[in-house]
Amino acid sequence: MSSFHGPRRKAKAAPATVPVPTARAIVDCGVYVDGKRVPGHFTPQQAKIEASKSDSGFVWIGLHDPDSTQMNDIASTFELHPLAVEDAVEGRQRPKLERYGDMLFLVMRTVCYIDHDIDSISEIVETGDIMVFTGPKFAITVRHGEHTHLSSVRHKLERHPDQLKLGPTSVLHAVADHVVDTYVEVTEFIGGDIDEMEEEVFTPTSKVGLGSIYQLKREVVQLRSAVSPLAIPLAKLTTDPDLPIPTEIRRYMRDVADHHTSVSDHISYFDEALSGLVNAALAKISVQQNTDMRKISAWAAMAAVPTAIAGIYGMNFDHMWELHQVWGYPAVLGTMVVICLFLYRSFRRNGWL
Repeated sequence: MSSFHGPRRKAKAAPATVPVPTARAIVDCGVYVDGKRVPGHFTPQQAKIEASKSDSGFVWIGLHDPDSTQMNDIASTFELHPLAVEDAVEGRQRPKLERYGDMLFLVMRTVCYIDHDIDSISEIVETGDIMVFTGPKFAITVRHGEHTHLSSVRHKLERHPDQLKLGPTSVLHAVADHVVDTYVEVTEFIGGDIDEMEEEVFTPTSKVGLGSIYQLKREVVQLRSAVSPLAIPLAKLTTDPDLPIPTEIRRYMRDVADHHTSVSDHISYFDEALSGLVNAALAKISVQQNTDMRKISAWAAMAAVPTAIAGIYGMNFDHMWELHQVWGYPAVLGTMVVICLFLYRSFRRNGWL
């Protein structure tokens, strides 16, 4: 028995991906000797060679959203640990401090405040990541997200060569200080939002909904999850004597840790204040519902009077009081009006209408 097989179709090859050069992810690459930047432009490999010419020299490379290929290229040059490299590529890591031999790897979450209307339900806090690698001769910063740029940190540090003389860990301190400063700014903005929301909630005629309060509370929870875990890494950087950090840098890091503690305290207060606002808003809604129910009940009572009288005189009986009188119809209408006016005045006096 013979069988016929048609021509085989060749499987389509997957489209080849063109690797993006590492230079695309590099924001800046500088060599620093004795606290001053060496003039010129360097590739990471050239910068490493240039820094090795001096005992005090080190390389500072800034990366933005590198992919695995780009990050592996940098890792091979500076012998970074694969686990740290993987975290730096993926992002969205919990704040932490890890040590791999003489290399430190610090992960921090960045936050950015988004301007919004007080009664809107929209995102308020945007988060990102910053990772810092430090070794004896290098500092590498990896940033994910479009906020918390580090160019201002580099320029500020270059104006203080005495700090840069302390080595790559001076970059670690400068970046950590910058990140915590943004925490302070964001908490100030959110504190203003909460003050404005408190004023709106406790204004009798305001109509701030629970949705906007819940949204702000959710953003505060997100802010706390980004800020609070950094307390442990900062404590290690200030107290652990085994870490390769100069004493002067530890003093600077204590100031950063103090600011971070202050921010954490503010966030805890925000959470309690928003819980109180939720309870106040619920109580306000309950009072408003009671007021509405009283108004509805008052109008229903006034409508019940003419309905009841009209229902009685609408029954098909021949012998009814004033049924065949000429003035019976206007008398009944007048009675309805008088009773309704009396009820209306009574309800108004008692605050039901």
